[in-house]
Order: sequence, then C-alpha cells, then structure tokens
Amino acid sequence: MVSIITPCYNAARCIQDTIQSVISQTYQDWEMLIVDDCSTDNSVEIVKSLAAKEPRIKLFSTEKPSGSPSLPRNIGIENAKGEYIAFLDADDLWLPDKLSEQVKFLENNGYKFVYSDYEKINYDGVRNNRKIRMAQSSSFWDILESCSIPCLTVLLKMNIINETRFKSIPKEDYAFWLDILKKDVIAHNTGKIHALYREQQQSRSSNKFKMISQQWFVLRNIQGVKPIVASYFMLIFLFKGFFKYLK
Repeated sequence: MVSIITPCYNAARCIQDTIQSVISQTYQDWEMLIVDDCSTDNSVEIVKSLAAKEPRIKLFSTEKPSGSPSLPRNIGIENAKGEYIAFLDADDLWLPDKLSEQVKFLENNGYKFVYSDYEKINYDGVRNNRKIRMAQSSSFWDILESCSIPCLTVLLKMNIINETRFKSIPKEDYAFWLDILKKDVIAHNTGKIHALYREQQQSRSSNKFKMISQQWFVLRNIQGVKPIVASYFMLIFLFKGFFKYLK
C-alpha cells in the first residue's frame, strides 16, 4: 500500500480537487493521511465530508498551529501503514497514472526512491504547458548543488525513512531528502510528468533572494558542509537552481 501524506492549512479552495486527484488514481491500493494544521477556514469540514464517503481518507490534526508542513508530515509518517510513502500538498494535483507508473518503475528496477517531472499551473488550476524537467537521478552530492527532487512527485520505501523526520526549518523537504540520500540511497526520475504544482503569489519559493540564504543555511547549519565547499555548491546553485525557480 502507498501512504499519501498531505499537510493542510486553510486549503478549502483547493483540497477537494487535490483529494479527487488521489481518488482518480489508476493505482488503488492507497491510504491518504491528511494532517490539518489548525485551519481557520472550512478545510476540515470538506475533508470530513469526503472521508465519510471514502474510508481510505484519514484525518489528523496538530494540537496547535505549527506554521510549517514539517510537523503535519511527521504526524503522517508516524501513522502511515503503507510500504511506500508519497507526499502531496493540499493545493497540488496528481495525474491519474502517477502512482501506478511510479510503483511499477520502482519495483521493476529495484529502486527505493523515485520522483518525476512536473508541470506548473496557475492558482486557478489553468495549465499552460510549463513543464519542469528534473535530473535523471539524484545522489546526496548531486542535490548539494541544487535540489532536483520535487516533493509532490516523490515515492519512496518506508523502510529507508526509518527514524528520519522533517525538521522545522526553511526548505524542510530539501533537508529531508539530504538526510535520506545520506544513507547511500540514489533517487531516480521516471522521466514522466506525473504532477501539477499550483503556483501561489505568496509562495515560499517566490522570494529568490530568501531562497539563497535558506540554501546556505541547510548546507552549513544542517548538513555541516565546510564554508569553502558550501561556497562552491552555492555557485552551482545560483547557476542551476535559481534559474529553475525563475521558470
């Protein structure tokens, strides 16, 4: 089974479409763990209404607002029962064959960690062919240069996560991938578009200069990369990663 972990905060406008993109998967052996971070809109009511009709949807809540997807994702991991883990934020969407093609790709090749390319859509869900192609594979050293693993496309085996958890820091998903890949794991790209990333005007990735400081913080403070080496990787990040987020 695939355990799909979805952090949710004030996502009433999008959460129904996100859930429907999971229900519409051609691969049906899944559970969806939605973890609400004390929403103040009617997100919880929408989820409860859909969960009443679909028992594979399970709702959890944080005790108080955390202001980050880290705690909700960690609650999801703690409660997951699947052999595989996938992540889908409350405003993003999957294409119908996402799980079926990724599970087949992972199992046929003996991989433990896979991801895919994706497409950017505007906040209203309009597609305009903004396809984002990622690296064919990603090791720990590869993503020190620039993260090529989009969270909404990931599928990985639960047994490689083990005790690893998301940290409550900027770029928490990037730090999480580094912690996983540090275990001598390689992540592999299916080479297919499997998800739709909904852009928001005030998204965390909208401030490019803030992203640079956050990248430095992860390299130096979280991974302990030496200053000279970190500076080298930052130059590559500016050349590769910064351009990617401008698309």
